[in-house]
Amino acid sequence: MTTFTPSTAAEVLFTVQWAAAEESPLEILGHGSKRGIGRPLQTEHTLDLSKLTGVTLYEPAELVLSAKAGTPLAEIESLLAENGQQLAFEPLDYGPLLGGEPGRGGKAGTIGGVLATNLSGPRRLKAGAARDHILGISAVSGRGEAFKSGGRVVKNVTGYDLSKLMANSWGTLAVFTDVTFKVLPSAETEVTLAIRGLLDDRAAAAMALALASSAEVSSAAHLPERIAARVSGGSLGSDAATLLRVEGFGPSVAYRIATLKDLLGNAGPLEEISGEASHTVWRDVRDCAPFADGSEKPVWRVSMAPAQGHQMVLALRMQAAVDAFYDWQGGLIWLRMQQDDPEAGLLRGLVRQYGGHATLVRAAPSHRASVPVFEPQAPQLAALSARLKAEFDPKNILNPGRMTPAAGSATLSPENEGAAR
Repeated sequence: MTTFTPSTAAEVLFTVQWAAAEESPLEILGHGSKRGIGRPLQTEHTLDLSKLTGVTLYEPAELVLSAKAGTPLAEIESLLAENGQQLAFEPLDYGPLLGGEPGRGGKAGTIGGVLATNLSGPRRLKAGAARDHILGISAVSGRGEAFKSGGRVVKNVTGYDLSKLMANSWGTLAVFTDVTFKVLPSAETEVTLAIRGLLDDRAAAAMALALASSAEVSSAAHLPERIAARVSGGSLGSDAATLLRVEGFGPSVAYRIATLKDLLGNAGPLEEISGEASHTVWRDVRDCAPFADGSEKPVWRVSMAPAQGHQMVLALRMQAAVDAFYDWQGGLIWLRMQQDDPEAGLLRGLVRQYGGHATLVRAAPSHRASVPVFEPQAPQLAALSARLKAEFDPKNILNPGRMTPAAGSATLSPENEGAAR
């Protein structure tokens, strides 16, 4: 096996052109923090972008940052923090869940990987995902052709916005060399209101009520009984915790927290969590800390309408042993199974019944190779994905088989259907 480690965009272009000419598949790799997601690859060569690093433009006053695709995410977040700014979509760190350490010494992932997997965290309710903050990219298609899309301001995006199309394609359409993101100021104050002891259905109702209020809740999650004890070093205790995060200027946050207390005072015991303690809780929710146990027990990430999530989990628990907790007001469900099959087929059936899609995030390699890791596509979307693959990577040399076993087939996950329309 040969590993190519380009340090310039020109070297990336040369490597992909060689692979296309030889019809030799490449595994596209940053830090490998998400290498365990998707179907196992069998490629002879690896294109390692970890040396393609460096912030090339940062203008805090203009809220814009450009960096080479292999730049560590931790390095970018540190730079932004020094200037009181952030990536508002709060990209998660898959390292602990997949058997690594938090941050992996600054190697929790690369900025290119953030876009390739369309990462987002608990603030997605308010801020969206990576694709909602990307301004422009430079990339190399599987044809060995360099191209650009977008620019350094939103007004530069005309015609087809390929930057958003590439989000969540998991390196199957093109190799990023440079990316430009919109950044935003960090909140001055952060306070989380926790409602204790609610069952899943009552928690879903409380979160819906809070999100519909004038309190401008930026994140809403529910940790059922015993799951709560696995976050923030156990400081929440074992009782169920329904979490509502409010961010902004101090007086505004205090007023909005008071509004929530008046609104939800009869829901259950209320508890305020402020500052760093609040930040720690949401980091653990973001990174799926309750299931980061070092095992290979299957972990699924399910997205569906918030009102349906707890109902689907109840139906699943009637037939299988499963742990679950909820983010995005209940619209994102993290599930840990006790067995591989038949739970995979059971879950897929329930997801179809209740509406949504499921991704297998963690499992043993043999299990990842035997089941669809990403949600199977509807025929119309599968046909569109096949056409996109044929246009961008006709010889199927970029991460072949990572999203589906069939060569040249689907390259879009259901989360990115809108970008393809």
